[in-house]
Amino acid sequence: MSNAVKILVIDDEPDVTELLKYKLEYEGYNCEVVNDSLSFVTIARAFKPNLIIMDIMMPELDGLQLCKLVRADPSTQSIPIIFLTAKGETEDRIKGLESGADDYVSKPFNTKELMLRVGKVLGRGEARNQAESKGQIQMGGVIIDQNSHKLTIDGQEVPLTATEFRLLKLLMEQKNEVQTRENLLINVWNYDTDIETRTVDTHVRRVREKLGPYTDLIETIRGVGYKAVDI
Repeated sequence: MSNAVKILVIDDEPDVTELLKYKLEYEGYNCEVVNDSLSFVTIARAFKPNLIIMDIMMPELDGLQLCKLVRADPSTQSIPIIFLTAKGETEDRIKGLESGADDYVSKPFNTKELMLRVGKVLGRGEARNQAESKGQIQMGGVIIDQNSHKLTIDGQEVPLTATEFRLLKLLMEQKNEVQTRENLLINVWNYDTDIETRTVDTHVRRVREKLGPYTDLIETIRGVGYKAVDI
């Protein structure tokens, strides 16, 4: 199993981690489990998983806090995360995804559905890694080629102005991270913050129009700015 995809599961309920370990290893994954949130970061750095499945409601450090720690550490920040938790309300789901998680499954969970989601998230990460190795950034069917400065959507090239390219590239590079209008002005236009922020809104609208079926890839954060999200 040394070449198997590695999955790290953290949940303070041993019954849950035991079940998941059994199911994941049955599917051919190399699974490590953690029941103590305080030891999670050390184990994650050593194990170097391809995917993390974590509960939200845990003592000491909860899943939202751990997710932020994972995303802040250069050695773990690109590892996809699935939240597995009893908290199923829409607001809780949004908080989970905004903290940097890639997917969210509510307890009680169907193990077959969870395995399908695991496969989907891992496949998405692999596609993203392959794209990045070629100088590309990919989210779904949207690919930014940094070398040729081209945008392709579902295999079809879509023309962008230089400014539109820089804007979309920045949002996709910082996926799931909110970019204020002022930050976008500074990093895309090299403007000072006293320039009209409506410039950003106008360009975002144009980029969304060009994204076609992926228009929801750019999410508006009311009163703040924008961020790129998986759809």
